Amino acid sequence: QVQLVESGGGLVQSGGSLRLSCAASGRTFSNYVMGWFRQAPGKEREFVAAIRWSGGRTYYTDSVKGRFTISRDNAKNTVYLQMNSLKPEDTAVYFCASRVGVTAYRREDYDYWGQGTQVTVSS
Repeated sequence: QVQLVESGGGLVQSGGSLRLSCAASGRTFSNYVMGWFRQAPGKEREFVAAIRWSGGRTYYTDSVKGRFTISRDNAKNTVYLQMNSLKPEDTAVYFCASRVGVTAYRREDYDYWGQGTQVTVSS
């Protein structure tokens, strides 16, 4: 069983920054893919970014490229999402998720999920 706990959400003005953290426990993660998704009110949960635990290759949805950076700290079993130049349309609950195997972009491809953390960007 894998446990994922997100933190770091909050309220920020447009153009500001936040760093989300996802602490993972319960397994060894060398063959895992860690992903960040977000869900705005009334919308589907969408892929934001992913990182392969081994090797660190990263993937982003187009709307966040150049603004968000996903990274991991192997020693702490923690994945981060650094979010810069935030926009009101980034407002959502952000979820951390994990899966074994190849990188994937659909919600249903991930096996374990955190509880989510709210990010609100004011204009």
